[in-house]
Amino acid sequence: MSARPRSSTLWLWAAYVALVLYASLHPFGPWTWPAGSSWTELLALPWPRYWPALDLWANALGYVPLGFLTVVVVWRQGAGWVRAGVVGCVFPSALAYGLELAQHGLASRVPSLADWALNTLGTTLGVALAIALGLSGQLTRATRWRERWFVPHAAGALTLWALWPLGLLFPAPLPLAQGQFLPEVVSLANAVLTDRGWPLLPTWALAQAPPSWALAVTALGLLAPCGLVLAASKSGWHRVLCVTLTLAVGMGASCLAAAWVHGPDKAWSWLTPATVPAVAAAWVAALCLSLLPARWNALLGVLWLALLLGLVNRLAGDPFLEASLRAWLGGAQVRLYGVVQWVGRLWPLFALAWLLASLTRRQDRAVRAP
Repeated sequence: MSARPRSSTLWLWAAYVALVLYASLHPFGPWTWPAGSSWTELLALPWPRYWPALDLWANALGYVPLGFLTVVVVWRQGAGWVRAGVVGCVFPSALAYGLELAQHGLASRVPSLADWALNTLGTTLGVALAIALGLSGQLTRATRWRERWFVPHAAGALTLWALWPLGLLFPAPLPLAQGQFLPEVVSLANAVLTDRGWPLLPTWALAQAPPSWALAVTALGLLAPCGLVLAASKSGWHRVLCVTLTLAVGMGASCLAAAWVHGPDKAWSWLTPATVPAVAAAWVAALCLSLLPARWNALLGVLWLALLLGLVNRLAGDPFLEASLRAWLGGAQVRLYGVVQWVGRLWPLFALAWLLASLTRRQDRAVRAP
């Protein structure tokens, strides 16, 4: 009997809830109790004095995916569309209300009745879209398509594949390079050790990337997600589509990041004489690797990620990167700063963990087979 595929929607829903919590409660302090406020005043959200356009769009559109995913998760558990629609409307709206109340205790955040109303509006739009797709049979067809194209335990890989472009929005040492976390970890560890008077860790050495090194890092940055999706997909022509889609999404996210920081006219500035051949070589290599079995791609994916982590954690910053970071920290993107930063830093680690678990799972099944 074949294993029943696990739904990646639940993992996407959990990840999106975490993103909403972060974006709503950042910077997580300092927490203070509102002096002189009664419980009635705290439970009643105030009407805003200002209406920033970015907040209006973010609060409305930000909850559309949450409403959509909540309905799909409940439906995938066997509930009818009425129950799924009710849960899809109530849970995100209640979550938004609770987060607005929590902002009473954050000096840097302002609770707003309009924000909650826009969150609820976005939730309703997401719920309506999910129910419309479900009643028309599109969600059922998507489920069958997923079962035909991907292995039964691909839920975690598909979730990581969907989150990969989010990490590309944060400025990186080189295009498509993710996973630079060791310098920050060593710095934080030394700060803690200094407070306690303990011996410090050795300073993490960083170096400027030579052309060949930059070429390899950018190529590995594209090969890593391609290897992940190839390790989670069954054999077939759709592998070429997955690899090409990964390339297109990666380029789109890189263009969006460049335009967001430097302006729309600089959207393609990340494509340099060193970047173009690296991206092209990685795409051609991934197309060739799509002919290999999933297990081989899992093994090679571990290699791509290990090389990427080893190289990118030795890269030093440059003036372009520093300017990008200052633009992020000083602009409207600051609320998303930690979200995309840590997705970019930790994505290769989670992808590596999934690939290793996939190899272990398949090996166990091979041993148990009669």
